[in-house]
Amino acid sequence: MANTSDCRENRFLCGGANGKDTVCIETNRILDSCRDRDCFENVRVYLTDMGNDIIDRTSNVRTKEATISLTHINIDPVRFNRGFYTVNIRFYIKLIFEACVCPGRSQEFEGVAVVEKKVILYGGESNVCVFRSTPCTDNFCSLPEPSCGTKNVPEAVVEVVDPIVLSTGVYEKVSCPSCCSCCCCGDIPELVTSGLNGCLCDEDGERFLLVSFGIFSVVRIVRPAQYLISATEYCVPDKECIAPSEDDPCRLFNTMAFPINEFCPPDYVHSNKPLEKHCGCQ
Repeated sequence: MANTSDCRENRFLCGGANGKDTVCIETNRILDSCRDRDCFENVRVYLTDMGNDIIDRTSNVRTKEATISLTHINIDPVRFNRGFYTVNIRFYIKLIFEACVCPGRSQEFEGVAVVEKKVILYGGESNVCVFRSTPCTDNFCSLPEPSCGTKNVPEAVVEVVDPIVLSTGVYEKVSCPSCCSCCCCGDIPELVTSGLNGCLCDEDGERFLLVSFGIFSVVRIVRPAQYLISATEYCVPDKECIAPSEDDPCRLFNTMAFPINEFCPPDYVHSNKPLEKHCGCQ
């Protein structure tokens, strides 16, 4: 058993003046990153039974909303290129459409599109396994839970905005252009299909609904790392928490700052030049 004084000497202590210390923290280090704009043309949309019935009766369809409901990310090492990894990304996109079923009447229906992209980034090398302690149980006589080790592989992080719909079209089966389809209905997770207003149908009909997307994304590879930083001791804030008044909502609204940037032209907001007053913007 180690001596108590020896244990105290093993602590990392590096004091500073004015309440500032140099502390060691564990965080993720970004080893490589990239940004991309992808255009996915003629992506097959898997529709519900109601959606398939609608496109069989009309070809006047528009996309009202497109959101990414789920993403699968896999990372694999690149052979013969040590330290580089392939990031495989699959986006599950939920779509809401509106179709003209008769003069003066429209109807909404839903569908799911699936697109994939790959990037190669540098993720470094590491041959260690990482073990982390688990929380202790409340049972006095229980055995400790085993700490499962994992290889210190990098982690891929993807940031993406909702897709921009570029085109929507209904095509006959005989004249359907080559479409992008990387899976079938059975491959779509239940987390995506459970939020639809019907079951997806994978049967080949006489018509297909194809959509083209534009997606902006940022992909990066990170690894856990330890750093020494200069830190200031945390203190309890002086500001008290105040709940909003439900009796006077207009009073709460009047305390909000006016969103000037939402009304000013973007060229003036994001330009490197000093902002000038135009049309009453301050």
